[in-house]
Amino acid sequence: MDYQSLENLLPKANGSVYKLVRLAASRALELSEGKRSLVPSTPTDALTSVALKEIAIGRVVAKESSDQLAESTEEETTSKETES
Repeated sequence: MDYQSLENLLPKANGSVYKLVRLAASRALELSEGKRSLVPSTPTDALTSVALKEIAIGRVVAKESSDQLAESTEEETTSKETES
C-alpha cells in the first residue's frame, strides 16, 4: 500500500478533508463496480489506496458543487415563475 500524504491530497479537494473523503469513497466505489483504474495497480491493492493515488496525481478531481447548486436553484426559480 502506498502512503499518500494529507498535505499532498488536501489541495486536490479544495482544502476540505470532507470533500477528500467523499471523492476517495466515490472513486473506490466506482472501482469496486468494475471501472478501470487510471493508475498502474495490482489486484491486491486496496481500492481506497488506488483511489487516493489517482487523486494525488490529478487523474481524479473534485467538481465545484457550489456552481451546480447555484445553477439548479436558478433553474427551479425560473420554472416556478413560468408555471404561475
